[in-house]
Amino acid sequence: MAAVLIPFASLLLAALQPAGAPLTGFALPDGLHFENFSRAWSAAGFGTLLRSSVVIALCVVPAAVVCATLAGYALATLDVPGRGRLYAYLLLGLSIPTEGTIIPLYYDLRAIGLTNTVPGLALAEIAAFMPFGVFWMRAHFATMPRSLMEAARLDGASSWATLWRILLPNSRPAVTTLGVLYFVWSWNQFLLPLILIQDPARRTAPAGLGFFTGQFGVDVPLLAAATLIVIAPVVLVYLFFQRHFISGVLSGALKG
Repeated sequence: MAAVLIPFASLLLAALQPAGAPLTGFALPDGLHFENFSRAWSAAGFGTLLRSSVVIALCVVPAAVVCATLAGYALATLDVPGRGRLYAYLLLGLSIPTEGTIIPLYYDLRAIGLTNTVPGLALAEIAAFMPFGVFWMRAHFATMPRSLMEAARLDGASSWATLWRILLPNSRPAVTTLGVLYFVWSWNQFLLPLILIQDPARRTAPAGLGFFTGQFGVDVPLLAAATLIVIAPVVLVYLFFQRHFISGVLSGALKG
């Protein structure tokens, strides 16, 4: 707990210091300078940046969760031709760093006119997140009782009905955990938006924070305030889904 709270406390104390003040360690602020947050908000244009990040996350998370759930279900329970090789191919994506694919990806998306666009960035993130999502959901469905699926098939349920009516109601923690992870990864994504989005008005919050850091690199209180603004949505989402997230992680660990 301390390992999590201490960095946040240090960041908050820094953000409440007078603008431009030199900082060392856990120095208590001389007064509460909340104006740092308003200055950072207006100087970096966080209203536009956060809106762009929300749009990207709303495009990426539902689509990626649906695709990963369907693929994981198919690979775990259905007689898909060559599913072992297909699964191994997908797992290769876990070992390939984004840095090794970003340049070819940029030229491919530019060739079809999808650079500097929300759909282009969303598709790139969905593809990048898919290997882990398929691995996660396949492992979850593979450990569910086979008797549930066999009983559903004996009752005449189709594969879709089995997934929708039988398996998904029992998979809420796993799906919620995957959704939270996808949101955090999409929100914190820095390299893909930096390369694929050149229009400052369409940059995401972390990419905008990177440019903001270059402009105000010596004003630590202002940088701390900007950082807290960027990470606040991630913290709020985690706190809201905390119970389901922890349940899904523990479930996966116990099954593993």
